[in-house]
Amino acid sequence: MKLTKYLFCYFTGNLPEEEAVHFAISEDGYNFTALNNNEPVIKQTLGKKCCRDPFIFRDNEGIFHIIATDMRSEDGWANNNSMVVWDSDDLVTWENERIIDFSLFPETKSANRVWAPQVMFDKEKGEYMLYWSHNNADDDLDTVIWYAYTKDFKTLTTSPALLFKPKSSMAGIDGDIIEKDGKFYLYEADEEKNAVCYVISEHLSGPYSEPENNKVSVADTALEGHCTYKILGTDKYVLIADQFRTGGYFMQESTDLINFQKVESHKFSLNHLRPRHGSVMHITDEEYNILKTSEFI
Repeated sequence: MKLTKYLFCYFTGNLPEEEAVHFAISEDGYNFTALNNNEPVIKQTLGKKCCRDPFIFRDNEGIFHIIATDMRSEDGWANNNSMVVWDSDDLVTWENERIIDFSLFPETKSANRVWAPQVMFDKEKGEYMLYWSHNNADDDLDTVIWYAYTKDFKTLTTSPALLFKPKSSMAGIDGDIIEKDGKFYLYEADEEKNAVCYVISEHLSGPYSEPENNKVSVADTALEGHCTYKILGTDKYVLIADQFRTGGYFMQESTDLINFQKVESHKFSLNHLRPRHGSVMHITDEEYNILKTSEFI
């Protein structure tokens, strides 16, 4: 399979009609074009019927999945305990909608924030690691990164557990992990440092060490909802993020995943999509062309 193009999966705002899955495609990883006139491509029917922070990925069998925060922000920022999941064979028809409810587990029975889920296959364990930003109403942890393992994105094979919390014990959210040269870099929006920071491990499930000078974001404003992906055919990695306080999207790039430089706004196009927290997946030419010519809901 030759991966050549990019698919961006995102939501657009805090109104119920904006809390839905949107798609945009790109040939170069910098300039994106909305699909479906920037209207939702999936109609959610379960849970809150609203979702945020959609993460799209291809599993080892070639099936696509989207996993997202099942949340309606109008209900409040500490009022959700679930994720919503869909499957697809072709990136156009999304089926098998289901809810993963963390209030059903003893470790997370008081969950009131289950945000920004992501998935990565753990080659050491032979299962998928699901990780997300989490808060329980009845413990002394802030909103930090938790994890559990799954084989089918329906049930968990391990109990939910803490993956990483900053040394400050303040919030660290929107975990995004990328592997390079046998190291796992976890980027999190650190409340104390008011910036995206990295921690590092030799194993996907940790433990993650927190360097003293671990800030990676180079924006003048706070960022969250970040996503990191490789620019195909180069040694560059791009980190895109939501400037949630001032509006708009920020882009920066790196070759070592630690030292980043700002990508000037005229060199990329994302803001016309009005995106919020999303994810980028590499796709083939054929998949790109199917998406470009398909009709959605």
